[in-house]
Amino acid sequence: MSDQYELFKNNEKYLSGYSLRKVFINLKQQEEYSWLKEISAHTISNVCLDLDNAFKRFFKKQNNKPKFKKKNKCKNSFPVRQDNFYFNNNCAIVEKIGKIKYQTNYNLPQGRNVCKFSNPRIKFVNDKWILSFGMECNSQTQILTDNSMGIDLGIKELAIVNCGNEFFAFKNINKSKKNKKIEKQLKHAQRKVSKKYYTNSNYKKSNNILKAEKRVKQIYNKLSNIRRNYIHQITRQLVNKLPYRIVMEDLNISGMMKNKHLSKAIREQCFSMFIRQIEYKCEEYGIEFIQVDRFYPSSKICSDCGHIKKDLKLSDRIYRCEHCGLEIDRDKNASINLMNYKLVN
Repeated sequence: MSDQYELFKNNEKYLSGYSLRKVFINLKQQEEYSWLKEISAHTISNVCLDLDNAFKRFFKKQNNKPKFKKKNKCKNSFPVRQDNFYFNNNCAIVEKIGKIKYQTNYNLPQGRNVCKFSNPRIKFVNDKWILSFGMECNSQTQILTDNSMGIDLGIKELAIVNCGNEFFAFKNINKSKKNKKIEKQLKHAQRKVSKKYYTNSNYKKSNNILKAEKRVKQIYNKLSNIRRNYIHQITRQLVNKLPYRIVMEDLNISGMMKNKHLSKAIREQCFSMFIRQIEYKCEEYGIEFIQVDRFYPSSKICSDCGHIKKDLKLSDRIYRCEHCGLEIDRDKNASINLMNYKLVN
């Protein structure tokens, strides 16, 4: 990396990913770096290409420059050779490693050359080795309905949905007993870490501090996995309704996070993750995904007569129309307006 920076400063051509790979091949021949032979050549090649991509983005001023990472601060992950990777007898076969038992809820294809995998990678997260990969599958064309779906995200309820004549309300899972119990455990573990820092006169972390921090990470990871799984279930359930389009608001999440009273609740709802999952699942089924303009007054428009109530406050949870007398839940009114977006205008 230091050589790359020097070449860049001197306006010289930097080393490409394939040139970096040749450097590693030469290092393998030296006794000092003979341990490199224990690693798959494909793994080293992919890492070089990843580094090359990072430098290209830096030179184009798209990203910050790549930095040196310490062993105890870097993410333990590495790519796997895809053309020699397969599953057999409920074991993953990885080059240079061999058979690895795995645990999953999916029925994976067993045997060599049965399915084509792409970009398999192994990473270490919270004392668990996670294998991720892409897998080819036959595209299943779905027959879409004539219904439009409007989704309004909120804090009281995660999502209020209107699709045709159907209405759905998905609860805020952070208010469930299970999540509240885990959050209490997290706060207790965080206080433990704080007290150990307070009583520790040395600047170095003791073994007890490291154990306490590890416990905090485990609890936080469990909580985030519950939220992620819940959002996956909801988005899949909504896409399986097969509307011809799904309409949502383009939320200014970074601006919403500036509200100190609501920032924690907004962060826990994971709105960005919800929108991202809906978007790629719509693309999978050929459903049109629409994000309305950020300043579209979905909550202020009467879903019955179209009157705009400009003095609507955030504390007003019931929408009362002055013209037609409609009384309806604020979020439900917004979801109906999103469902009818550009259909009644």
